[in-house]
Amino acid sequence: MNTQIWHEHVITKAAALIGCTALVLSVTAQSAQAAPSADVARQTLSANDGWGSYGTGTTGGASADAAHVYTVTTWAGFKAALKDGGTAPKIIKVKGTIDANAEGCDSFAADGYDFAQYLADYDPAVWGYDTEVSGPQEDARAASAANQDTAIKANVPANTTIIGVGGNAGFKGASLQIKAVDNVIVRNLAFESPLDCFPQWDPTDTAVGNWNSEYDSAVVYGSTHVWLDHNTFTDGDHPDSSLPSYFGRIYEQHDGELDIVKGADYVTASWNVFTDHDKTILIGNSDSASTAAVDRGHLKVTFHHNLFSNLVERAPRVRFGQVDSYNNHFVADAGFAYSYGIGMESQLVAEHNAFTLPDGVKAGSILKKWKEAPVTAADNYVNGAPTDLIAVHNAEIPAETLQSGAGWTPTLRTKVDAPKAVPGIVDHRAGAGKVC
Repeated sequence: MNTQIWHEHVITKAAALIGCTALVLSVTAQSAQAAPSADVARQTLSANDGWGSYGTGTTGGASADAAHVYTVTTWAGFKAALKDGGTAPKIIKVKGTIDANAEGCDSFAADGYDFAQYLADYDPAVWGYDTEVSGPQEDARAASAANQDTAIKANVPANTTIIGVGGNAGFKGASLQIKAVDNVIVRNLAFESPLDCFPQWDPTDTAVGNWNSEYDSAVVYGSTHVWLDHNTFTDGDHPDSSLPSYFGRIYEQHDGELDIVKGADYVTASWNVFTDHDKTILIGNSDSASTAAVDRGHLKVTFHHNLFSNLVERAPRVRFGQVDSYNNHFVADAGFAYSYGIGMESQLVAEHNAFTLPDGVKAGSILKKWKEAPVTAADNYVNGAPTDLIAVHNAEIPAETLQSGAGWTPTLRTKVDAPKAVPGIVDHRAGAGKVC
């Protein structure tokens, strides 16, 4: 065994997760949050619990032997544990908060990169808006970005469970890459969105240019049977409001919190908190013909009992996929744009959800039409009152008329809670630190 891994490797025979709220048996029975196990790290996704339970189901590393159970406290130890043993079932227990960018952005900077010079070279007063940037500073920026990319991304192998220990486990500045693998569980972790240290200025993006950034907290890319449960996704100490502006545009250093793309399939996201973010969840990342060839017939995802709070948009934005979203609570603030984005060939079913909107935010904005695609949206409540989301959208935004009827009926659901009860249930039970 690698010496570095050995120092991070702890073999345990019993669950000893301290400082979290116990899962009450009645709650587990009510919502089928996990198949029963004496050790929560070996819990699997219950039968019929969303698309992640389809077919072979999602078991992660539940069958790991003692040699492939790890406790990690550092980013290097975490990445080493991911690599150890290949695709053999493994359980990685994360203890405390692990910072993937502990040494700061300067540690990734390539020789010759100078941000002040970058701003001087590509100032629209000098460069204009007609062509994309190029030259020595853009080359140095790209090289710096490549260094960060290598450092903060962690590739998750098949048959893996990653679970936080106790109430304060998680990652800062990290991007989990669940890419082209099967059977992964991620639970009880707090993710602070990674900051892109080297956003690119694109003067051709809109009439006045834009800063474009990379890195999602988690990416499900061409993978199958993934369960994301009781996690918290947030911008943490670096909300967009704290970011500076250059060339009259916000220096955007965030991308998404969760992306599910490139033919990914059979994903269940349950009991998570998505909060304080702009472009939150993307399902299918392009309308292009090449993307359609990969995504069409895939991107089957279930969202249930998640809390979406103080977000701007994409909760989620959907292309192509058969997405079932039920028993979620959406809490908007004044910056709200929309919750559900109806995109290319999407088949969204949004039922039995609760929405809490402030004064000045209308219910018609909950749905956003990007492309012609029918949607099912029944038995939803807005500020405690039953609301036909399609009807209010069409009345308030007649230029974007939506059609009813997604064309399929979800069957992979556990007990469905009454939408009026959803805020009380979800607000107290969703998020990291609640699994033990």
